[in-house]
Amino acid sequence: MSEKSADAFRNIGEMAEALGVRTHILRYWEEQFPMLKPLTRAGGRRLYRPEDVALLHTIHRLLYQEGYTVKGARRFLTEGGAKDVPPAPAPAPAPIQTPAAAFDFRALQAVRDRLASALAAA
Repeated sequence: MSEKSADAFRNIGEMAEALGVRTHILRYWEEQFPMLKPLTRAGGRRLYRPEDVALLHTIHRLLYQEGYTVKGARRFLTEGGAKDVPPAPAPAPAPIQTPAAAFDFRALQAVRDRLASALAAA
C-alpha cells in the first residue's frame, strides 16, 4: 500500500494490490459477504474504511491461507468467529506466483496414478 495512515480510506485498486488479488475478486466478495459494505461514491467508486480493510484481510486469510470455502468463511464470520480472531496486520503485497510454483505437481501425479489404478481395478 501507499504511504497512507492506517485510518485513511483505500480504493479498490489499493486493496487489490495489498491483498495480491484482482479487483473483480473484491467485487465478488462484496456480493458473497454481506458484512462487507464499502462506501460507494458517485460513479460507483468504492472506498474501504479501516474496518473494511481489516475484514478484507480476514477474508483473504480464511480463503487463501486457512483453506475455507467462500460459504465456510461467510459462516465463520457471521457466527461470530471473527470476534476470536484479531484482525490480520496489513501484509506486504504477495509476489505473483507462476502456476509451476503454486502447485506441487508430484502430489497431483500421485493422485492421478491412484485414480488410474482404481479405475483399472474396477
